[in-house]
Formats: sequence, structure tokens, C-alpha cells
Amino acid sequence: MYDPRYTQTLSEDERQSLILEHLPQVHALARRIHGRLPKSVHLDDLVSTGIVGLISAIDRFDPSRHVHLRAYAEHKIRGRILDSLRGLDWAPRTHRRRARQIHTAIAALEQRVHRAPTEPEIAAELGIPLDRYRQWQVHVRGLNLGRLEPNEFADPEKCDLLRFLSGDPSELPSAVLERSELRRALAAAISRLPEIHQTVIGLYYRDEMKPREISKITGLHESRISGIRSRAILQLRTCMARLWPAGARRKAGAAP
Repeated sequence: MYDPRYTQTLSEDERQSLILEHLPQVHALARRIHGRLPKSVHLDDLVSTGIVGLISAIDRFDPSRHVHLRAYAEHKIRGRILDSLRGLDWAPRTHRRRARQIHTAIAALEQRVHRAPTEPEIAAELGIPLDRYRQWQVHVRGLNLGRLEPNEFADPEKCDLLRFLSGDPSELPSAVLERSELRRALAAAISRLPEIHQTVIGLYYRDEMKPREISKITGLHESRISGIRSRAILQLRTCMARLWPAGARRKAGAAP
């Protein structure tokens, strides 16, 4: 069972140092997996997902199991990337398997008969009745996707599916994932502030209250409220600069 005492012994700086130390491992695994995927899958998306897996590995690592962090991190990174890829596939695994079986059967028949095989021949090659083969065909017919970009011979008015996609980069899956992780990191940073700082920040930004109103609730002078808010923002900026580099913040967009 996971022993939470390990993470309690790590300071935030040590945790961030481990994340940075293992980032090349994320990039290497993402590139290795990306090399076997269609071009429609972006490497940056795999890296972003792999970083989430790395953070999970560091937060949950239990040295009492006598496993090296690098090996455990590889397992978590790879697992998170593969899970994200499975989530992109809407088709049941059974349909994918049947599609591969049909493809293999057709290829084998073409080698033997030197022509396009008939449906009865394919069904016989698969060892199933013709009616069942036709049911398989119905299930697998919609598995193959068309290209978003039209080719040079296609009618752009009929084939350019990009016309139906949002052009807002902030709505890309990778950006949505990064914003979610940014919110999580920001919430964790706020939770480490002193209680009065959390209260002032919450009243000011979440409840949109003015310093005068916050002063009445907390019993502190308005100037004191402004000072607390300024110090809290400075601490959060320092913490987030370590957790979330400027380039990543620009890519993810401002979190609400």
C-alpha cells in the first residue's frame, strides 16, 4: 500500500526538482509512442499527458517497495499516455479486432486468388457464416476516418472538414488539459497561504468584494487588507513561476 509519508518529506522545491529532472524521460517516452501513431496525433498532447503521469508518479512514489523512481515514473507516464489515447477511440475494442481480422483475411485471399475476394470467400476465410460476416461489416464500416484537409483532387466545399472546427487554440484538448492542471496547481498554492490570506483572496477575487467590505468582515483596516492581498499575490506568483513556466501559461491561457 502507498505510504504517504514519502511525499511529506519532500519540500516543494525538491518536488519541482524531481519533476524537472525526469522531464526528458517524458519526452523520450512520448516520442517513442508517437512514432507508432497516425500523424493526426500531436506529440505535444502526448507530452502534456505524460507530464501529468510524471507528477502522479512523484506524488505517489513509495520507496519502501524498493523500486527506482525512474522505473515507477516510466510505468505511470506510459500508462497515462496510453489511457489518453484509448479515450480518443470511440470504437469498442471488439470492433477494432474484427476490422483487423477482416483486413488480414482479405490480404491472404488476394495473395492466393490474385483478385478482389467475394464476401462468401472472406466469410469462409474467417470461419464464420456469411450473415455474421455481414454483421461484422456493419460494425466496422465507420471505423476509418477521413482526412480533415482536402487533397489536391477533392472538392474543398465537400471535403474540407476543418470548416466545422473551432479555430480557437485555447479549445484544443492539450490546452484544456493544461488549464485544468494549472487550476489544480493554483488551488494547491492558495491552500498553503496563511488562513487570513486565503480569506482575503477568496473574498476579493471569488466574491468580488471591495476592501471596505472585506474590512467589515475581517475586522482589519482597509490598508491592512490591501497589504495582505499584495503579499498573497506575490507569494502565489513566486510559487506558480516554479510550478508553471511562463511559456506553458501562455499556451494554456489565463485560468479563471
